[in-house]
Amino acid sequence: MSFEVQLGDFLNNFGKLIILGVGNELKSDDGVGPFIVKQLMNDNVESDNVMLIDSGTVPENFTGKIRKENPTHILIVDACLMGLSPGEMKIVDKDDFVNIGISTHSMSLSYFVKYLEMDTDFKIIFVGIEPETMDWGAKPTSIVEKTAYEFIGILKGMIL
Repeated sequence: MSFEVQLGDFLNNFGKLIILGVGNELKSDDGVGPFIVKQLMNDNVESDNVMLIDSGTVPENFTGKIRKENPTHILIVDACLMGLSPGEMKIVDKDDFVNIGISTHSMSLSYFVKYLEMDTDFKIIFVGIEPETMDWGAKPTSIVEKTAYEFIGILKGMIL
């Protein structure tokens, strides 16, 4: 199943969507999640049924805000070591978080998701983008930035 079909199936009939960008903006491609969220903010995508959160490297600091919003859908975007070519994006099932390399965050995303799921009911999906480098740098590499804009275009076509 293609990336677009998987994402479209996930977003079908969402009531309240939270898009959570995760990553360290000082480490090049690791900042792709926050980069995407900031571009979506610049494009005025936020609305009554779409909330954007740049969580940086501490998504766990936003659990209260997320629970308060009572979303029907949560989409997490982050750089992710999946063994793909740099810039490739993939939807990763929440149950497969354990098998992917997300090392810059103080709490594992699998624990973060398990905590959010306590006493709440929502759909969650993780979009991973393979980094080219996670060395110090103020913005994503050109290949990852290109993927970020491609993802933004796909997403906006589905939620606007």
